[in-house]
Amino acid sequence: MIAVLLPPTLGAATRLPDLHRRLPEVGAGAVRPEVGGDELPPHAARYVARASLEINRLVAADAPTALVAEGDAGPLLGAVGAAQRAAHRPVFGYVLVDAFLPQPGSADREGLVRSQSPEGAAPPGAPRPGEPAAYRTERLPVAADWPDAPCAYLLTDPAFAHVARLAGMRGWTVRETDPDGAAEALARLLVGLRGMS
Repeated sequence: MIAVLLPPTLGAATRLPDLHRRLPEVGAGAVRPEVGGDELPPHAARYVARASLEINRLVAADAPTALVAEGDAGPLLGAVGAAQRAAHRPVFGYVLVDAFLPQPGSADREGLVRSQSPEGAAPPGAPRPGEPAAYRTERLPVAADWPDAPCAYLLTDPAFAHVARLAGMRGWTVRETDPDGAAEALARLLVGLRGMS
């Protein structure tokens, strides 16, 4: 069982930098692909293509694989999963970590933030310094048949509590922990997803 830890987009720092080293300690293999090149448009398509190439390089085609997306990589999880299906690589589950959810018919990141943030609250997905101008408004790739495997949500940042509730309303397993407990919580989620597939 391999967890592919997809980093946030645009080279943003991960909030869980030691996760790929700590997962083997709790019984789950992990790789963290180097995904870059998405600073130029089309940002999402470049991220999906680079992530897919890296997964192909790092993970054996027959390895039971789960895709784990953090931050702004979350809404791209369906497209990355579709690329894995096209490459005949089985994905047994998906986990979002402090991320907005992929949403059918959602045109851009601004729309996701609006639809998945509580009314009147300051959304956690605000633009970052140095973010390209059209990044929040570019059309995101949509995988019409996603999810094609069980999904879960790992909450380590209370700013995403509302999004975690939305994941729970979809019937996904949701775990809440602090960053120090993320490896153990993620390993439990992966075992649960593997058992459902």
